Amino acid sequence: MNYDIENTLTIGPRCVERFIDPNVLAHMAKLEIALAGCSNLSGDYCVARTHPVEHTLFYTLSGEGEVTTANNKQRLEKNSLLILPAKQAFEVKIRSKQWNVIWLNLANTKRWQHLQLAHALVLNEQSLTPLHLAMEILYVEKNPDLRDGVIPIISHYLSTTLEQRVKSDATQRITNLFQQVQARLQYDWTIEVMCEKVHYSAPHLHRLCQAQYGRSPMQQLIYLRIIRAQHLLLSTSWSIAHIASYVGYPNIFNFSKRFKKSVGISPSQFRCARGDCLSN
Repeated sequence: MNYDIENTLTIGPRCVERFIDPNVLAHMAKLEIALAGCSNLSGDYCVARTHPVEHTLFYTLSGEGEVTTANNKQRLEKNSLLILPAKQAFEVKIRSKQWNVIWLNLANTKRWQHLQLAHALVLNEQSLTPLHLAMEILYVEKNPDLRDGVIPIISHYLSTTLEQRVKSDATQRITNLFQQVQARLQYDWTIEVMCEKVHYSAPHLHRLCQAQYGRSPMQQLIYLRIIRAQHLLLSTSWSIAHIASYVGYPNIFNFSKRFKKSVGISPSQFRCARGDCLSN
């Protein structure tokens, strides 16, 4: 489903926005934070951007919000962290009577390259209380020397901790994807289908798969099909044609060619080499 998103800025009179003072932001320039704040939202609230130049983070303290992107709509519950990559259209709005959040706009630079995702990402059950408290201190504390003490906390949670959580989520998504692939090897898996499953671009999926398995997505698919075929050749009396179709190769000649390229011998030779020359 595709959603039409238009630039929108609706902040009703019952919404309280506590922007971090511009002087503080200048003090935080080395972190490349363009804007940040703590918000207590109630009533009318909707912010939409068709081509944002910065990455945006929303961390829900309480209540619920909702994010809509070009192809998806998700709820934002307590302790969820929403990552909105630069240049990706989004709409964020309130869903409950009150929605309390902290938010940050981060420059689209090398420092925040771990946020350069192809699609918005929602990480649930996140614990970012120290980041929230650090931002509250920046809002109320006027002494720049005292504010210095919270800058490392913000840097740590936005850099090291956030990068680890994004990578952990990506690892789990790739694992889940290939569990689905392994359960349906006969399906006509394509790069486009895989990307749709995990909400990643093809280049990003390729990088993640190489990092996790040492193979491209299609190479991992072939690997799983050949491993399953080897098992079936040794444990069943199925014909080679039937095994080929079962693991996703409706053409037995394509299967035999792929199997020999991967294993070094043909399927029938593989079966006989194990002393189990069954009828094909």
